[in-house]
Amino acid sequence: MLAVFTALVIGGLLIWLTTGDLMSVVGPEGAFAGLWDGAFGSPRRIANTLVTSTPYIFAGLAVALAFKCGLFNIGAEGQLAFGAVTAAWIGYLIQGVPFPVHMMLALAAGLFAGLLWGAIPGILKAYTGAHEVIITIMLNYVALLFVQFLLSGPMKDRTPGNVTARTPLIQPEAEIPSLFAGTPWEMHIGVLIAIGAAVLVQVFLTRTTWGFEIRTVGANQHAARYAGISVAKNLVLAMALSGMLAGAAGAVEVLGVTRRHELGFGTGYGFDSIAIALLGRSNPYGVVAAAILFGAMKSGATQMQFNTQISSSIISVIQGLVLLLVAADVIVRWLYRLRVPSQRGALTLEPAATLAAVVAEGAPVAAMAPVISETYPKTAPADDDQASPVPEDDERDEDALRRTDKGGRVE
Repeated sequence: MLAVFTALVIGGLLIWLTTGDLMSVVGPEGAFAGLWDGAFGSPRRIANTLVTSTPYIFAGLAVALAFKCGLFNIGAEGQLAFGAVTAAWIGYLIQGVPFPVHMMLALAAGLFAGLLWGAIPGILKAYTGAHEVIITIMLNYVALLFVQFLLSGPMKDRTPGNVTARTPLIQPEAEIPSLFAGTPWEMHIGVLIAIGAAVLVQVFLTRTTWGFEIRTVGANQHAARYAGISVAKNLVLAMALSGMLAGAAGAVEVLGVTRRHELGFGTGYGFDSIAIALLGRSNPYGVVAAAILFGAMKSGATQMQFNTQISSSIISVIQGLVLLLVAADVIVRWLYRLRVPSQRGALTLEPAATLAAVVAEGAPVAAMAPVISETYPKTAPADDDQASPVPEDDERDEDALRRTDKGGRVE
């Protein structure tokens, strides 16, 4: 939160320096007021913010899931593009299929396309050791240029007069339906699908064996391999699921908003998702909050530009500052004089030395009891099965527990 606050302050300073008017930043008609009004000023604008945040949620979850396995997925941009173009292709190609089936087919096709494109760097990483950052960056260019070829050639809309590189409109049966249709709160169901995806990712990572293995591989590959976990399998699985979530971002946007795929669609979503995953600390619920923040900034940028006559590109500057400050959190801690208390316990030999001294003096075992009880206090067992079978109030004869010779030495 301090990183976001600091980025907004720096962005405000940049606006102040370029305009020379402080009220253009904090005034009632200033940049921040316009940003808030454009994002949350009315029910219609709130709904628009949620719709804008939906692809951010999917793409942020994609990068966060890869982070959990220790992978850096820079290829969400290309995976999103393949998911979008595949969903559009199924959406306009198939005809005569009723609404729920056609929509689910198009959505599944987009997810499957993203999954396949994400699995490629996972396979190369697992079986050749190639670095996933380099692979995903290069695959972005491959995906985006190949989609450009499709939109300009085989999949181009042949409607007379059309000169834009885009697909034909999808069939109405393939469209994602709207919530609260006819009201200011109208939005497509993809918003709920995105939130549901965040819940599923959280459950997958924390409540399933596969999720545990992915997190274990991300924490330490050597320990995971020693424990019998297949590192290669989990690298491929994590990247494939990451690509599937990125493909869902493109598919939902095509089926719920644009109704077709066109050149330039989704530019920046894949790279913004890296900042969203970092800001959300790779936690699915944190990713949702960070995605809504980025969606709000994007939705409010137009109103901010209208109020201050400042280019909405300043929002990209603020987003870049957020990424910088989240990634380099040492800067934020230095600015606000924050300290992170160390949680490492101190290792001391004092208990062992005390016990050794007691034994050396030839004291009976009973003399050691206060030292032991003070040094190692009794704690409750994790469950009842681990409880000691001997009751605590069992008074046993000390002579049965210890035998000493005439010199007082413990036998």
